[in-house]
Amino acid sequence: MDNITIIAVASIITAGFTTSLGCLAPAFGEARAVATALNALAQQPDASSTITRTLFVGLAMIESLGIYCFVVSMILIFANPFWNHVIAPVVVK
Repeated sequence: MDNITIIAVASIITAGFTTSLGCLAPAFGEARAVATALNALAQQPDASSTITRTLFVGLAMIESLGIYCFVVSMILIFANPFWNHVIAPVVVK
């Protein structure tokens, strides 16, 4: 295999792992946050506005991890910085 193929395979595999872990971990975190918030709402219904507001801020923070992983995987696939180091010597020859 040449260098271009190795970079392509490594980028695609890394992007796959990044996307899968970046979707799996926030999903478990969001499920746990919602379950805990529902438990807190069942115990203290008077504090529902505070709990709900805090829950939504927390869910947004957890979801940002998934978005960052998605962005990193898209960079690896479409705008990989390693391509320039591999392709540049080929074009110069």
